[in-house]
Amino acid sequence: MRKLLNTVYVTSQDSYLSLDGENLVILRGDIEAARIPLHNLESIIAFGYTGASPALMGACAKRNISLSFMTQSGKFLSRVVGEVKGNVTLRKAQYRLSESDEDSTKIARNFIFGKIYNARWVIERATRDYSERLDVDKLKKVSAGLANALGFVLGSENLEELRGFEGEAATQYFSIFDDLILQQKQDFFFRGRNKRPPLDNVNAMLSFVYTLLAHDVAAALETVGLDPYVGFMHKDRPGRISLALDLMEELRCIFADRFVISLINKRMVNSSGFTQKEDGAVIMDDDTRKTILQSWQSRKQEKITHPFLQEKLEWGLVPYAQAMLLARFIRGDLEEYPPFLWK
Repeated sequence: MRKLLNTVYVTSQDSYLSLDGENLVILRGDIEAARIPLHNLESIIAFGYTGASPALMGACAKRNISLSFMTQSGKFLSRVVGEVKGNVTLRKAQYRLSESDEDSTKIARNFIFGKIYNARWVIERATRDYSERLDVDKLKKVSAGLANALGFVLGSENLEELRGFEGEAATQYFSIFDDLILQQKQDFFFRGRNKRPPLDNVNAMLSFVYTLLAHDVAAALETVGLDPYVGFMHKDRPGRISLALDLMEELRCIFADRFVISLINKRMVNSSGFTQKEDGAVIMDDDTRKTILQSWQSRKQEKITHPFLQEKLEWGLVPYAQAMLLARFIRGDLEEYPPFLWK
C-alpha cells in the first residue's frame, strides 16, 4: 500500500510559494517562513490568493504533488495538473462506461449504497455510545428507514431513480444530524444543509471539510490513472471534479461529518471563530481554520482496517484505496466496485 505523506496547508494570504532546489519554500515578504523537502509532500493546499512560482508548479506536476488553490472560505479555485499519468486504456474504459447510462447506474449504485450504509452506522454508533443523551427511538427509526433504502438503491434501474432514493435517504439522515451535536447547542445547530453560501456555523464547517475531502479524493484518482473530472453519477460539467464527487459520497458521513461533530462536541472550536456577513454567509477566522486543518491532518493519520482489503492503513489512504479498487473494476479485474463499508 502506498505511504501516506504530508499535506501542507498555507493559510496566510501574504505568502508566496517558491522552489529552491528540491524544496518548497514559503515566503512572507522577504522572510523565509518555512522550507520543506518535496519528497516529504503528497499535496499542497493554499487558501486565499497566495502566489506560486512557475518553477514550483512544474516541480509539483512532475512529482505528482497535488497543488490546489482555495478561497479563504475553502471554495475551490484551481488545481495544478501535469501530464496525464497512468494507462491510457484505463481512461478510455472510464470514458466508455461514463457514456453508458446502464454502466453508470451500476457503478453509481455502489457509491450510494456505501453512502447510505455508512450513514446508518454513524447513527447506530451514536445510539450505542450516547444512549443516555439521545432519543434512541427517534434515531433507530431513521436507521431502519436507511436500511430499507439500501434495498431500493440496489434495485435502481437508472440514474434518475437512484438520485431520488439517494435524496430521500439524505433527507432522513440530515433530519437527525442536529441530535448528534451534544455540546455548544446554542451556537452549533443544524436546521438543514445550505452551502452557497453556508448560513450557520455547522454548514460553514461542513462545506470547508467537504472541500478538503474532495481535494484528497481527486488527487487519489489522478494517482491511480483515472480522470477525476469524468463521473458516473455526477455527470460532466466544465471545471467540476465529477468522479471525485462520486467517490467521496461513501466517505462524507464517516470521514467528514463525524469529524465536524467531533470538533464541536470536544469544544475544539467555538462560536467566537465564526462571523456572519451582511448577506447571511458565515465565515471562519484564521485560527478556527488552522485548528480544523491541524485536526484534519491528525485524523488522516489514524489507522483502521480496510473492510475489503483487510489491511491496516491510515484514514488518509482510504481515498487512494477506493480509487485503486475503482480502477481495478474498470480494468475488469473485479466483478464490481466494492464501496467502503464502515461499522
